[in-house]
Amino acid sequence: MLVKVEVYNDGEAWCARGIGQDIFTQGQTVDELYENIREAVALHFDGDFPPSEIDVLVVSELKLTHAPAATS
Repeated sequence: MLVKVEVYNDGEAWCARGIGQDIFTQGQTVDELYENIREAVALHFDGDFPPSEIDVLVVSELKLTHAPAATS
């Protein structure tokens, strides 16, 4: 089973919400968030699938800023 979660920073914490699943969690750091994602996914499926059958795909938005053009 593949579970997709969207990850974003709301300005106060790192957040993850399930895409197509009723899952939400947050953490103060990305590492804490990833641990919380694993726990939230396991609790959501509550033993319906063994952990070895659940893969998590993390999707995030990345805002790119334009660097000034190089001059010679």
